[in-house]
Amino acid sequence: MIKKVSIIGLGALGVLYAHHLSQKMPKQDLRIVADQVRIGRYTKDEVYCNGLKCEFQYVTPEQNAEPADLLIFAVKFNNLEEAIEAVRGHVDDNTIIISLLNGIASEEVIGQTYGLEKIVYCVAQGMDAVKVGNSLTYANKGLLCIGDREPNVVSHNTKSVDDFLADMEVPHTVETQMYRKLWNKFMANVGINQSLAVYGGKYKDVQQEGEARDVMMAAMREVIALSEKEGICLNEDDLQYWLRIISQLSPEGKPSMRQDVEAQRFSELELFSGTVLKLGKKHDIQTPVNLMLYKKIKEIENIY
Repeated sequence: MIKKVSIIGLGALGVLYAHHLSQKMPKQDLRIVADQVRIGRYTKDEVYCNGLKCEFQYVTPEQNAEPADLLIFAVKFNNLEEAIEAVRGHVDDNTIIISLLNGIASEEVIGQTYGLEKIVYCVAQGMDAVKVGNSLTYANKGLLCIGDREPNVVSHNTKSVDDFLADMEVPHTVETQMYRKLWNKFMANVGINQSLAVYGGKYKDVQQEGEARDVMMAAMREVIALSEKEGICLNEDDLQYWLRIISQLSPEGKPSMRQDVEAQRFSELELFSGTVLKLGKKHDIQTPVNLMLYKKIKEIENIY
């Protein structure tokens, strides 16, 4: 049974789920892991979610802490290695780990240190959270899709996370084709994150016809071609599914990469088109749209 939860990372998803859980479970059972500098900033400026002040318990990596039953990674991919080291005191043989990171690589990276057997794969989708400074706002909380790497399996760990999320009233589903789901979300991120980072728009700009939407869909179709070579076999129905999801997002919302560009933060570019370009080279498949997006976002970041 999951009782103690540790979260590392207070970006948009970290704040969203930490705030939700803080309203459902005892404060002492939910720990936010952060270094002393970040904790000082969080306590001085405070953290807000949809206008409500977040009441979090913060712990540093150096503090002695009882191992977590569930450990949630909610950092940027660029900070993943640092985060893996920071939570060592929160992991024991019984800890279950989920990653809210985008892309198809974070679980493998975490598993190299803590063991893939601890990981329940997870995809966060459908939320339109926007974080500016210390304040997060969202209209749609979305849901977590959880499951095992192997198809048609529901492990004991997945069932434990399922039961916990149900008790906490966190919207979620259990998937039996989870790795395909991971690729599916990867395809969506490659399209929507990168196109809006380059074209400087909001969700409304890809909810309607136009160049940003066309580029988004073309980038996604390049992932479909690569997925066939990787044995995942995404298809046009998957793309249409995401167009329906996108149509339900707040028109004024922005994806994480667009928020990074506005804040002049280095984005998860290597996780998106960087991965596509590597897979394209591996399979000798041309990916011109992702190459264009990669170059343009690199140009933007080189100005910082």
